[in-house]
Amino acid sequence: MARWADLERDAPELAAGGAKLLYQFGIGLGYLATVRGDGGPRVHPFCPILADGGLWGFIGPSPKLADLRRDGRFALHSFPAPERDDEFYAQGHAVEITDSDAIAQVRGAYTAPIQGDDEALFELRIDRVLLATYGPRPSWPPEYARWSAPS
Repeated sequence: MARWADLERDAPELAAGGAKLLYQFGIGLGYLATVRGDGGPRVHPFCPILADGGLWGFIGPSPKLADLRRDGRFALHSFPAPERDDEFYAQGHAVEITDSDAIAQVRGAYTAPIQGDDEALFELRIDRVLLATYGPRPSWPPEYARWSAPS
C-alpha cells in the first residue's frame, strides 16, 4: 500500500486531478465505502483530508468506524462535479493512527468542524486509483488515467 505522497511522486497529474475533484467544494468531499460485517458494502459521504503526504479521514463512533477497525478495506469516490462528469476513485486499506502528534497535524489541516475527541483518525493507504476525465456534457468516452502502488 502507498501513501498519497507516492501517488504525487509517481503520477503528479493524476494526483493533482484527484485533489482537485476531492476539494472542488472547498473542503474534501467524497463517498467512502467500507465492508460491513456480513460482507456487504456500506457507502456514506465522507470528508477526506490531504495533508503531510497522506490521505486521511476522521471517523466518529459509527458502523463505519467498526467496519474500518474490523476490515480496513475501503473505496473512495469523489462527489460529482457540477459542470463535468470527471471522477476520481481510490481503493486500499485504512490504517488507524493513534499518534497524538499526527492527529494534531491532520486536525490542523482540516477545514471542517470536528465533532469531538471521539473521532478516530485513519490514513487511507492506496492500492490503486483511477481518474476519469470527460469533455463538456454530453461526452463519451472519458479519458482514463490509472495508477497502482508498487508491489
